[in-house]
Amino acid sequence: MTKTILVTGGAGFIGSHLCEVLVKEGHDVICMDNFFTGKKSNIQHLMHYNNFEVIRHDIVDPIIIEADQIYNMACPASPIHYQHNPIKTMKTSVIGTMNMLGCARRTGARVLQASTSEVYGDPKEHPQKESYNGNVNCTGLRSCYDEGKRAAETLCFDYHRVHNIDIRVIRIFNTYGPNMDLNDGRVVSNFIVQALKGEDITIYGDGSQTRSFCYVTDLVRGIIDFMNHPDFKGPMNLGNDGEFTILELAQTILKLTGSKSKIIQKPLPSDDPTRRKPDLTIAREKINYRPTVNLEDGLKLTIPYYEKELQL
Repeated sequence: MTKTILVTGGAGFIGSHLCEVLVKEGHDVICMDNFFTGKKSNIQHLMHYNNFEVIRHDIVDPIIIEADQIYNMACPASPIHYQHNPIKTMKTSVIGTMNMLGCARRTGARVLQASTSEVYGDPKEHPQKESYNGNVNCTGLRSCYDEGKRAAETLCFDYHRVHNIDIRVIRIFNTYGPNMDLNDGRVVSNFIVQALKGEDITIYGDGSQTRSFCYVTDLVRGIIDFMNHPDFKGPMNLGNDGEFTILELAQTILKLTGSKSKIIQKPLPSDDPTRRKPDLTIAREKINYRPTVNLEDGLKLTIPYYEKELQL
């Protein structure tokens, strides 16, 4: 059945891939973005589809829009971007989410809120289950994003309890792939760009900290499947539970790019999590979620995007 679907942050990294799948499934897709971190080039190839339209709008500002489903993906997600204007980052998570929930209240839409593994902070539980309440610094440099997303989850469940809004809450773990900005500041894009340019690859700390990297197509499939689950509200972890050290990631990228870059170490930033791996039990049970792209294969799909962006 064809739906009218609003994707906020639809020109961003994950949002643009989500828009593409939904458009090709035949839905009427409205991409909303203020283009702070989203890029027109991410969605340019969709502009010739009759079932795709773009609205330049900041979700912090009220809007009335009709939709059957709302994917709320809008928020800067890399430390460089969300720390650029931390107050605006918090407003996007809190006021922006309230605005989208308000739209849902008027129209009866189902809302999927893109939360984050950052709600777990620097976790003392490993791997991280949805029942874990986290270890978050509420006054640090990352707090605008971490606490903003935690507050957004609270709003979703309160709107559900008070106004019976149909919600889905996902917690996204480290994701990578084409359409990540060259200057995104996240580890996969940083390492690939540095390797391709022959620059030193900068590792923060000794490289022993771990992440679990999910290729974007696996994530998007999980997001859509969860949105269309008949009743489970979440929260639900989504990502890939293969765990790698940052040093292993750097070495793999050096191998795949054939780069002669050197690996250098810099001090670890404050509140940077030392381990990060999702427990995917709920995702497997509820939506039969099975990520299929391993890290090396995903990097092979990602590196050509950066080669094109760098015009190499």
